[in-house]
Amino acid sequence: MLPREFVDSMRQQLDVDANLLCKALETEPITSIRLNDKLEEVSFPCDFEEVPWHIDGYYLSERPAFTLDPLFHAGCYYVQEASSMFLQQALDQYVEPESVVLDLCAAPGGKSTIISQHLGSEGLLISNEVVRQRLFILSENLQKWGNGNAVVTHNSAEDFGTKCTNLFDCILVDAPCSGEGMFRKDPDAIAEWSLRNVHQCAERQRKILMDVWDALKPGGVLIYSTCTFNNEEDEENAKWIAECLGAEILPLEHDESWGIEEGEVGYHFYPHKVKGEGFYIAVFRKNLEPFAPFKPKAPKNPTQCNATYEAVMRTWLQHPDDWVIKQSDRFMTAYSAKYRDIIEYLNDKFTCVLLGFGIGEERGNGVAPQHSLAMLKDIRKEAFRTVELTREQALDYLRTEAIQLTDVPFGIILLTYEGVCLGFGKNVGNRLNNLYPKEWRIRNL
Repeated sequence: MLPREFVDSMRQQLDVDANLLCKALETEPITSIRLNDKLEEVSFPCDFEEVPWHIDGYYLSERPAFTLDPLFHAGCYYVQEASSMFLQQALDQYVEPESVVLDLCAAPGGKSTIISQHLGSEGLLISNEVVRQRLFILSENLQKWGNGNAVVTHNSAEDFGTKCTNLFDCILVDAPCSGEGMFRKDPDAIAEWSLRNVHQCAERQRKILMDVWDALKPGGVLIYSTCTFNNEEDEENAKWIAECLGAEILPLEHDESWGIEEGEVGYHFYPHKVKGEGFYIAVFRKNLEPFAPFKPKAPKNPTQCNATYEAVMRTWLQHPDDWVIKQSDRFMTAYSAKYRDIIEYLNDKFTCVLLGFGIGEERGNGVAPQHSLAMLKDIRKEAFRTVELTREQALDYLRTEAIQLTDVPFGIILLTYEGVCLGFGKNVGNRLNNLYPKEWRIRNL
């Protein structure tokens, strides 16, 4: 049952539409996915309807068992609420692919994968999460998406505001909120809701925005979003951004048939009007004024890697010159050569969980590929001997169980399913060692 105070507040805000909203929140949530360009279409049986505001978004007529689809684990698509895919419209209209973008409150990573896809090999994404327990699913989702253009950090908004002044062309603040838009998907959101929590969230959102503001270049773009309905966290905070931080409110083009409601500031997604959950988004441009460009200082420890290993690993990549390879202990990481100075500055000054992608690991007298390489779109598959798995074999592999294969060459094998890379195994003669990351394994079927 919806909280009485929430119903009353929506009646004040929406008048007669409040009853329609509350009825919509009592219906079943809608399942939607967004395809990665690793794949043109998914193979599970289902009716598909396009999400109108995202070219790769689809509604599903029923929710399949995603865990049983190896392509899901390979990052071929992301299960994402449809309304939040509207972020793509803001990126298309105001953010160039050759941009440095901060996703400040990024976990679990759905919006980060949208940004990563938008930037491609031209830009750089810093995907940050302040809650430590949520870092690893963020890192996993970005690795599976496979662009390699992201750095995952674990820092506060204030860290970016003080250490990265004028660095970012765009900052997304998908702010922690009271979660009203998730009521029909998450019963805990209903249980935790209160007017007091709404007030506290609004104050926290303004502090986050103020703390990170100096990290945005003058002339840069701020995207502010929440998954809630109330104006205190949405339009009132958007007005505060314009009035107190000094920002120009930017319009977003959209089709009237989509059902999006344009507010005094920003855009509302109400489940009784759109096919999706609750969402709010507003876009701003920071007032342009003279500023000193961000110039990262060189780190104390320059990038280095065993030259023999590096030569081998570069043969694993389609565009080897696009990447810097760094070694730390026995592990090697590759990241964008174009943004090397920024990435190495972040690695020196911030808590970095992921720099680009893991490419290799020193084993014995040689180097073996890390799993992250198998997820990478820039992998050169021809560098490895490959074995195509059946669905049953693929699920065994994803559970980190032993796989029975015949006529398999010795050494490292790249395992695929429907032509998509799943990961690596190693044939040692009497068995195939399963090299799928244990922390990513399927635990229950």
